[in-house]
Parts: sequence; structure tokens; C-alpha cells
Amino acid sequence: MASSVSGNGLPTGCNVFTTLPDILFIPEFIFGGLVWTLVASTYVEPANPQGWVMFVSVFCFVFTTLWFFIFLCGANQGSIWPGLDVAYHFIAVVFYLSASVVLAYITIILGMGASASPIIFKVYQEDISAVVMAHVVTLLYFIHAILSALRWKSS
Repeated sequence: MASSVSGNGLPTGCNVFTTLPDILFIPEFIFGGLVWTLVASTYVEPANPQGWVMFVSVFCFVFTTLWFFIFLCGANQGSIWPGLDVAYHFIAVVFYLSASVVLAYITIILGMGASASPIIFKVYQEDISAVVMAHVVTLLYFIHAILSALRWKSS
């Protein structure tokens, strides 16, 4: 991996694919998209906590995509961008942590009745997968936030 510090500390263009923490955009897309599709494909009961999980996964997926394209296009060359990078990833960590805890709680409740029906058991298994993916995405965003903070501090 190349050094993540160059100029103001943020890469542009294809350097996004070679610097740490920016290479983490790719697994954030993949696992965030998996959370989104797994939660969207399950039976939504209760609707309110699952709605929060969907909001977080869609919001972070769309905003990470925009953030990634800002980096690719090189529009991130101002002095404020390293701080914004840290702030966004910290907010994503807080959002995903809250969503993954809520999703885990709903999955535990669903699991109490999972043996009653094969359909509920299938939904339960999908929710377990979504919980695991949500925790993985939380970890990825956390690592990205820490490495972005270190980059910001050194620039």
C-alpha cells in the first residue's frame, strides 16, 4: 500500500484504490449493500426498528458512493476535506452501530419463535446474516474513521 499522506493528505483519482484508508471504500460498498439487501428481503416486523436499519444502510451506501466519487474526481483538495472525511466516517460508525444493535435485538426476539415455522426460521437466518454484515460494516467504518483521523492529524 502506498502512503496515505500526499499534499493535503487526501488522494485523488485512481490513487484512491491504492491508499489506506481509502481502499476500505470497496468493502464498505460490498458489505453495506449486503446489509441493505438482506434487510430489504426479510419480513419487516416490527417496522420501526427495521426502518432505522434500512435508513442507515441506504444513507451510508449512497453517501459513501458520493464521497467516493468526490475523491475520484479530485474535488477533495481543500483544507477542510480531511476533517470532513473523519466526521463523515465517525457519523457512519455511530449510525451503523446503533442500527446493528437494533437489528441484533430484533433478531433475538425473532429467534424466540423461529422453531414454530420454517418461514420464520428462514427470515431468522437472513436476519442473522444481516446482523453479521452490519457489524462488519461498523468495523470497516470504524477502522476508516481511525485511519482518516490519523491522516488528518499528520497533514
